[in-house]
Amino acid sequence: MKYTIKEIKELFLNFFEKNNHKKIKNSSIVPENDDSLLFINAGMAPIKRVFTGEVEPESARMCNMQTCIRTNDIESIGDRHHLSSFCMLGSWSIGDYFKETAIKLAYKFLINHLKIPKEKLYVTVFNGDEKRKLPADSESEKFWQDVGVPSSHIIHSSFDDNFWRMGEGESPCGPCTEVFFDTGDKYVKSYEETGFFDDKLRYIEIWNAGVFMQYMQHADGTYTRLKLSSVDTGAGLERLAMNLNGLDNVYETEAYAPVIKLIESAVKKPDEKSLRIIADHARTSIYIINAGVEASNLKRGYILRRLLRRAMRHIRAIGGDDELLKQVVEKTVDNLNETTLAPEWLITKEQIVQKVVEEQEKFSKLLATGLKTFEQFISAKENIENGQLKSNLVFKLYDTFGFPFEITKELATEHGLTVDETEFNKLYEAHREVSKGDTGKTFKSGLADTSEQSVKLHTATHLLHYALKKVLNENANQKGSNITPERLRFDFNFERKMTPEELKEVENIVNDLIKKELPVIKEEMSIEKAKQSGAIGLFESKYGENVTVYSIGDYSKELCGGPHVSNTKELGKFKITKEESSSAGIRRIKAVLE
Repeated sequence: MKYTIKEIKELFLNFFEKNNHKKIKNSSIVPENDDSLLFINAGMAPIKRVFTGEVEPESARMCNMQTCIRTNDIESIGDRHHLSSFCMLGSWSIGDYFKETAIKLAYKFLINHLKIPKEKLYVTVFNGDEKRKLPADSESEKFWQDVGVPSSHIIHSSFDDNFWRMGEGESPCGPCTEVFFDTGDKYVKSYEETGFFDDKLRYIEIWNAGVFMQYMQHADGTYTRLKLSSVDTGAGLERLAMNLNGLDNVYETEAYAPVIKLIESAVKKPDEKSLRIIADHARTSIYIINAGVEASNLKRGYILRRLLRRAMRHIRAIGGDDELLKQVVEKTVDNLNETTLAPEWLITKEQIVQKVVEEQEKFSKLLATGLKTFEQFISAKENIENGQLKSNLVFKLYDTFGFPFEITKELATEHGLTVDETEFNKLYEAHREVSKGDTGKTFKSGLADTSEQSVKLHTATHLLHYALKKVLNENANQKGSNITPERLRFDFNFERKMTPEELKEVENIVNDLIKKELPVIKEEMSIEKAKQSGAIGLFESKYGENVTVYSIGDYSKELCGGPHVSNTKELGKFKITKEESSSAGIRRIKAVLE
């Protein structure tokens, strides 16, 4: 029997509703009032305070389908069953039934409703931990035997595998019992024959049929009993669809197959792992963007940026063009709707696509340059020592070309090389210390780093400042800036939104000055002499008696810590991407160099 994703979801929810569980909503993937998580990573995460007794549950029994995001094992994406986003079917008992009923419900649903042959099911139980003074979960083992699971299909597992907790800090926790589906002899010999339980290839987890919340984990590593004993279950919907339909991997399910087919038809050299990574990362990015997260270099925004950039890199690797990512995102949104896996849409498909395109435009040029430079580096034997790309070159890719460390690491692995992350971090920290000292003024100028692209963008802010004064008025003064390798952000005082015509005129002035190939001249002088020369000094309090003045032709003259390019011809084409309010009386322009 073949099952659609919609059918599996409805079978699960209907079963638990008929067993007196209240269906609750699919929460946003961005946690509410919870700074301990970047994203919802488990079905119980949105209601975890219920388990501690801090919040009253909607019902003593609940169920739902919850969208989850996990990127801690991103390197595994592309294998048979790992995903960075997935839909978790969950059921809960809060101080109501416990282990025996949970196991009976799980077995009944799997055997009677999903029609899984008994011999295909294996279960794991916690075997105890003497060091932590946690007993073995002999109760769960007995209850599985009572419903009909033979001892030969019950595996005793360690604390790391079968004791669930939310991390090292204080949280409710307890032993768990997981259900695995036997995918057959084509992978490895059976557990009974070898005594080895292969949970990577042959036996695939389809359900954590019970996290039995009976302890509170404390920060000092001790455990005490909770007042309420509760049950938390979770079944990966995509994995269920894979196993129930006899498929080899989750990417063959309807959740991904149409998208992968699109990618495969549009590239020159399709590669299985790259196809899967692109499809996975596009879907997860859509969930994140819809939740209101903007791509950035911090926290949730960094996860989004990393996913999109990794997808872009794999598109390039298999011969796709920049237009393909847009098509993949559009197809994925449609597919989410068709398979009923879509979140509650907070923005339109067009808005999601636009945000992806904006991020792609920022990274496309850096990606091309970084890939070319990486190939040049590894082609020279002197750059490789004991199979490892020299750390100074790894850092140069990051510092000079704005190339993310994670992409360099992944590329190195694909070429049979390694990189030293510890050494990279040392170089990064040393660079930061130098930047605080000798080039402290650089960072007072708003630069996040001194990469080639950041220096170009920093130089462009001088031309932008000049242009704004020409188009608006002489009192349009800089109030702040922030520059990364991807874009410049420039704040200035002005009382209203700029018109499209004004923005275009500013853009044209900057590009005309770039085309003039103007020299950028650096001079050291006293602050009084700088003022007399007509230099603009917006933050005099940040400078000492002697200052650095940068002049660009006869157009711009500003006090600035640098660094800058030597001639405007190095900048390329200037493009304003956004103009918006920063605060009362302050406008903000974002721009890029193409």
